[in-house]
Amino acid sequence: MISSGFVEDALDCLRQRNIDPSPALALANVSLDHAADVSNEQYGTLWLEVAALCQDEFFGLGARPMRPGSFKLLCHAVLHAGTLEHALKRALMFLNIVLDHPTGELRNQDGQAEIIVVSDDAPRPAFAYRTYWLILLGVLCWLIGRRIPLRRVDFACAAPVNRRDYLQFFGAPVHFDTSVTRLVFNASYLALPTIRDEKSLRSFLRGAPANILLRYRHDQGLATRLRTRFEMSSTEDWPDFDTFAREMKLSPVTMRRRLKSEGQGFLAIRDDIRYKRARDLMGLQTLSVAETAARLGYAEPSAFHRAFIKWSGMTPAAFRKSALGGPNDEIDRDGR
Repeated sequence: MISSGFVEDALDCLRQRNIDPSPALALANVSLDHAADVSNEQYGTLWLEVAALCQDEFFGLGARPMRPGSFKLLCHAVLHAGTLEHALKRALMFLNIVLDHPTGELRNQDGQAEIIVVSDDAPRPAFAYRTYWLILLGVLCWLIGRRIPLRRVDFACAAPVNRRDYLQFFGAPVHFDTSVTRLVFNASYLALPTIRDEKSLRSFLRGAPANILLRYRHDQGLATRLRTRFEMSSTEDWPDFDTFAREMKLSPVTMRRRLKSEGQGFLAIRDDIRYKRARDLMGLQTLSVAETAARLGYAEPSAFHRAFIKWSGMTPAAFRKSALGGPNDEIDRDGR
């Protein structure tokens, strides 16, 4: 579900142009009489209607309008990039040319991939940067066939009223009033291959933008079955690689090749589920770090501590503090 606050942010594009939002709301079956969340399909329809009325797919938040059809061209521009890194660089170049501002740049250092976004011409609200990340991540995750777990998201602007919605949406520590706007993830993802073709692009575009409003859903065959196997069982019942291959009646070589063709990996899927469970457990604030580690199948809390830093770029304690919604103190790469 999409927060009602994001609906209000989208409608500002119409109100600033003195355009009546009622027809767009009616087509999306959205009512502002009740401050209720909406589905991704409803918000996607609203986005398309706002873009048509304003002739801008970026809600009027760029220095220049992102004319209807730009998103489709962006997808074509990155389709055969080969790797996530090449696709990301092409996507940033495309958005920089189309929007003028804000502009994005990829930096790869110390095992971290950082997408830095700057805007020199005018201050931008958090919704502008969220929309930028939404477009970018939606395309990139689809291209590689898997979700990109984020380490942190920083906004060089004041926190919006609905700041907790941003934490929920990104699934990572979110900070406002920082010195730079950036999105951070593990640099190893840059080497992942792009796995889509023209046929799958046509299907993707038919579902856009509703399909990019959800953090990427793993919709590939074998990888989905493995993910479901992990999600539906406790960690002590998780199969190892060879056991799962036998369950699927595949040789280990064939299973590895099949997962690779889907842009997936056995250990990456397992770690993704483990990281999600870790975030959920620590968000409850009822278990200690040692108890959380035990729930996730770690014999020693120190092993969980190291794994969590690898996944998120911060310690479990720092993540828990961030999840409480406290002050947005800067957290360094070691999570201190």
